[in-house]
Amino acid sequence: MYEGFRSLADILKNEPSLVKVRDNIKKFDIVDEFHKIFPELAKIAEPVKIEKKNLFLRVENSVWRSEMKFNEQVIVEKVNKYFKEDRITGLKFVT
Repeated sequence: MYEGFRSLADILKNEPSLVKVRDNIKKFDIVDEFHKIFPELAKIAEPVKIEKKNLFLRVENSVWRSEMKFNEQVIVEKVNKYFKEDRITGLKFVT
């Protein structure tokens, strides 16, 4: 039976068959919003991807990598607080 028109946002939010699409959108949101959450890291770290709840970052050098690893829990908590749900559990670094 025809239910009438539904918005694209409503379909993306509620359609059971689009679970993977929603998950990918959430992952991209973190990469896209990273510099809004951490504007001070714009010249130091570049978000690359999310995989298995780990945020992969490209960092300028090993000194900054060590500094960010030291502050990993603070970064994770700030990201999760920003999105109001547990989206990441750790950081990984790429060269």
